[in-house]
Amino acid sequence: MAIEIDKVVSLEYKLTEKGGSDVLDSNEGQAPLEFITGKSQIIPGLEKQLAELSKGDKAQLEVPAAEAYGDVNLDAVDDVPKEQFAGIELEVGLPLFGQGENGETIQVVVKAVNEETVTIDYNHPLAGKDLVFDVNVLDVRDATADELSSGQVGGGHCDDGACGCG
Repeated sequence: MAIEIDKVVSLEYKLTEKGGSDVLDSNEGQAPLEFITGKSQIIPGLEKQLAELSKGDKAQLEVPAAEAYGDVNLDAVDDVPKEQFAGIELEVGLPLFGQGENGETIQVVVKAVNEETVTIDYNHPLAGKDLVFDVNVLDVRDATADELSSGQVGGGHCDDGACGCG
């Protein structure tokens, strides 16, 4: 039986790049990844393929870059004045975290450092990569009304108004 919309899925996974053997991310032996289907909480290509699975299924799912973190966008590389990074030991490959236009946390990667500017890449570190997920579907259950309204597994905690719904 396939996984429907508005279900809470608990998942164990290991992520590698297609054709590679290095583990890029994993939660094996740790707390499961839990998400609500249909809420865009995981990459689209993975959610689409998980919809074909059921509780207890184990599978290896290949997700092309376009359905994962997208293709590399060459316009997402920018030169920024070096003084904006005062006090940071800059080196090529260093991941940095900042705030996006809408207040969200964004990750950039340092691509080059020179006397006056720092070249940073706003692409997701996995952009342009075809991914392979080894998954184990641990549980599938109906989302509660609180989970559906808050969009969070376990429901929202809005009594303090911090989530924007108070």
